[in-house]
This record gives sequence, C-alpha cells and structure tokens, in this order.
Amino acid sequence: MDARSGYLKQGAGSRLRLAQWLALAIPGALLLGALGSQHLGGLNPCEMCFWQRWPHLVAVVLAGLSLALSRAARPLTLLAALAIAASGALGLFHAGVEQGWWEGLTTCSTVATGATPDELLKSIMATPLIRCDQIQWTFLGLSLAAWNAVISLLTAGAILWLTKRR
Repeated sequence: MDARSGYLKQGAGSRLRLAQWLALAIPGALLLGALGSQHLGGLNPCEMCFWQRWPHLVAVVLAGLSLALSRAARPLTLLAALAIAASGALGLFHAGVEQGWWEGLTTCSTVATGATPDELLKSIMATPLIRCDQIQWTFLGLSLAAWNAVISLLTAGAILWLTKRR
C-alpha cells in the first residue's frame, strides 16, 4: 500500500491477473446471459447469434488455461482478448445487419434432425425460423448483438491495455 495515496500499487503481476480474470469473467457472463435469454427468456438465437458465442467459449478456455499455466499466462490472456474481440466484431457485423447497414446471410439456416425424411420434415417444421436481420430485444436502444459488440470490444481493449508491458 502506498502511504501517500492509500491505494494499492498496481504492479505488472496484478495487472496481468486482473486481465486474466476479465478474460474469464466477461465472456463467461455474456455466454450465461445468452443461454439465459434463450432458455429462460424464450429468445431464440439466429445463426449469427451462435457465431458470437464460439469466440467467447474459446476465450473462457484460454483464460482458464492462463490462470493454470503461469509461464504462458500473458500470451494466453492476449489470445483470449483476441477471441473476445472476434466476438465483438461478429456482434458489430450482426448489429449492422439488423440495422440494414449491410446484407447478412442470404440463406436461411436451422438445426433439424431426423433419421427418416418424415422425422426430418417434422423437425424442420417444429424449429423456429429466426432471421438475423430482425431485432428480437433491445435495451437502451441497442440489440443484444450491439451490446455484445460494445462489451466485448471494450473488454478486449481493457485486457490489451492491462497486459501491455511498461
């Protein structure tokens, strides 16, 4: 503790540790939020919503490894930040599609399963068709994709800043 300011000094190790925990907690929370909105809130994700989840899952795994493997902590944390930024970029692209700024997917996609043609057809008919250019929910004027972009890109920037060598 610094006697003059009363604050803990932020050494390189504590900055890296904070970056590691951010790289674990934020994408983990965003994944839990996405799953909660889907399974508890009834918001069915479109294809681009699923795309945004994968980099967050990668970031959680990399951040967990960075906490377990101290020798590789910095590079793993940086890779986690890149994965978080990738999800943010996908969220930005998705938000642009929702706003009509650019075209998104030109084909519909759904997950249907069945062993026979009849079962497959029943599965297709029972699966909701969710368009990527339709906003299902907003908060303060931003869609979930836009919020993912904002939170992910800010988090990736914070992690990169925290891991910067001084």
